[in-house]
Amino acid sequence: MIVSIIGSQWGDEGKGKVTDFYAEKSDIVVRFQGGNNAGHTIVVGDKVYKFHLMPSGAVHKKSLVLGNGVVIDPKILIEEIERLKKDGFNPDISISDRANIIMPYHKILDGIEEKMKGALAAGTTMKGIGPCYSDKISRFGIRFSDLLDIDVFREKLNLIIPIKQKIFNAFGEDAKLDIDSIFNEYLTYRDYLKKYIKDTSVFLNNAYDKGNVILMEGAQGTHLDIDHGIYPFTTSSNTNAGGICTGTGVSPKKIDKIVGITKAYTSRVGEGPFPAELCNSEGKYIQSKGKEFGTTTGRPRRCGWLDLVLVNYACLINNFSALAITKIDVLSGMKKVKICYAYDYNGEILYNFPSNMNLLAKCKPIYKEFDGWEEIDWKKIKDINSLPENIFKYIRYIEELTKTPICMISFGPKRDETLILKDIFRGV
Repeated sequence: MIVSIIGSQWGDEGKGKVTDFYAEKSDIVVRFQGGNNAGHTIVVGDKVYKFHLMPSGAVHKKSLVLGNGVVIDPKILIEEIERLKKDGFNPDISISDRANIIMPYHKILDGIEEKMKGALAAGTTMKGIGPCYSDKISRFGIRFSDLLDIDVFREKLNLIIPIKQKIFNAFGEDAKLDIDSIFNEYLTYRDYLKKYIKDTSVFLNNAYDKGNVILMEGAQGTHLDIDHGIYPFTTSSNTNAGGICTGTGVSPKKIDKIVGITKAYTSRVGEGPFPAELCNSEGKYIQSKGKEFGTTTGRPRRCGWLDLVLVNYACLINNFSALAITKIDVLSGMKKVKICYAYDYNGEILYNFPSNMNLLAKCKPIYKEFDGWEEIDWKKIKDINSLPENIFKYIRYIEELTKTPICMISFGPKRDETLILKDIFRGV
């Protein structure tokens, strides 16, 4: 059985917590796209883990996989493995031999390109993710299978580095790339990681055939998808359910459930239009109470009301089996809460999310307003019937407009701060 966790907004929906929660009933947890530009936070008791590459099932001591769709900074991955070892874990991780490797020149290019983009800058994390994916598509990438073959690795460096150096020189960048030092540095990474490298497509398909439960963990969110997101203010990979197949080598016929993670409001890091953004005290209240600061960058997240135009598009292209609603507790204490159900574009009512960013920037949100709810003792919430009536109305409206059942409500970062409405491993 394969269950997938996909963000329905702009990332930061709480996928790490949900993945960690569902990992308990899984055998294998897989990252299928993105790189260390992602940040997933896991809270176990009083201990907080922040992962950037490591799949979120690590603290359950599950089998872990980094698929071929992930771009990997080996230095960061080794640091995460070592941190887990210090906490008493010995990660059972498999790295795809087809996964592309982030090189030092990718990080330099990331900064150069972001400066040159001007108004089209995406607010990149400067981790080298985009340039690494660019090299992958243009067939200049270095994969882990190349790193295992020293002669091939050296040959590729001899070809690629002079080209990158010419690019740096053309843009007035004074960074100097030394082939020998890069070669030797990455050989140390090779020596550490070589025991983890394998054909993970074969591994995952064999595991599926044996009846293992596989949990696919997405990074970022649907609207940062390179094809279906708010291009060009997106990430550089396919963050939607389609990315599972290309990023792991698993057939779409084998995916049983796709769970969309939806925060009870909307937030995002980075540039681009945001119709439901609250640039006022309400937005500040949500940002502060929700601790909306990027796991990877520390940047404050822009916050606004829940945007169901955004979420409905994610439901359309992912065909979610169910939604998991996170951070519902953050809205407690507000007298009124709102949900955006449509956009007003110069008097025209839009229910579908537009691809044109100039058009999106001119859209005004159309809201349905709800009565808020007071702060409550969440420990007393044992089932859906014990929810305050106003929360119940809020989540039922989400179900009605998305035409998707809600399987989980999360009201805090810890595992026990979770209300299960439907068991995705049995049916929704």
